[in-house]
Amino acid sequence: MSAPEVQHITSRDNAFLKDLRRLAQDNTGYRKQGRFWAEGEHLGAAALARHVTPAIGVFSESFWPLAPAKYAQAAIKSIVIPDSLFAAISGLESPAQMGFVFDLPLVAALQPVMASVILDRVQDAGNVGSILRSASAFGFKQVIALKGTAALWSPKVLRAGMGAHWGLQLIEGVALADLALLAVPIVVTSSHRGSYLHQAIANQALPMPCAWALGHEGQGVSAELETLARLHVRIAQPGGEESLNVAAAAAICLHASAATSLVG
Repeated sequence: MSAPEVQHITSRDNAFLKDLRRLAQDNTGYRKQGRFWAEGEHLGAAALARHVTPAIGVFSESFWPLAPAKYAQAAIKSIVIPDSLFAAISGLESPAQMGFVFDLPLVAALQPVMASVILDRVQDAGNVGSILRSASAFGFKQVIALKGTAALWSPKVLRAGMGAHWGLQLIEGVALADLALLAVPIVVTSSHRGSYLHQAIANQALPMPCAWALGHEGQGVSAELETLARLHVRIAQPGGEESLNVAAAAAICLHASAATSLVG
C-alpha cells in the first residue's frame, strides 16, 4: 500500500478550501458537490469503524504531527492547512483540528420491508440527528425523510447523529406518494390521538417491523400521512406536559418496538 499523498495549502483563496468552506457552513452544500464534511475525531472514528473510507483528510498544522496513523493514513490524500484557516472553515466554537471529506453515498432504493423511520418535515438539525441515533440504536436501519425535513448530511445533523449515519440507509427528498412502496405498517405518534403506547405494548398490538412516522416540531405529522397509518399511538404523560420533544418521543417509541421484538 502506497503512502497517502500529503499537500500543504496556505492560501484561503485555494479552490479546495473554498469548496470545503461551503461544505462546512452551507447545510445543503453537499447536494451540489456530492461530498460532505465530517469534522472531529469522533465522527472520523465512527466512519472508520464501519469501514467507510474518506476521500480526503484535512488537518491543522499544529495537529498534523500528532495525528494518529489511523487518521493520517485513512484517506488517499491528506491536506494540511494553517490553524487559522481551519478555524475559519470549522463550524464549531472550538475547532476540532481535523476532519474528513466523504463522497456522498449513492441514492438507495427504498426497501419495502425494512424497519424504518419516516421524518415528516422535522426541521431542527439537533432533533434529526438525535432521531438518527435512536434509529440506529434500536434497529431501524432505514430513515425516509420527506420533503421539508432538515438536510440529513448537513454538518449540524452529522454532529448530532454522532456517527449514526454510517449505520443507516438514508433516503431524503421523498414524496408522500413514494410511501406506497412500504410493505410494513406505518405507525404514527400523536399527543392527542390513538391508544397509549404502553397499552399497545401490553396488548401486543405494536407491529415490528414497522415504519414510525414522526412529524414537524410544531405541526406534527401531516393529515395526509396520518391517513396512511395502520396504528396511532400516544405517549402517556402523567406529569401533565402538553407534548414531548419529537426526538424524545422518537427514542421512547423506537425503544418500545425494539423491546417488543426482543421479548416476542
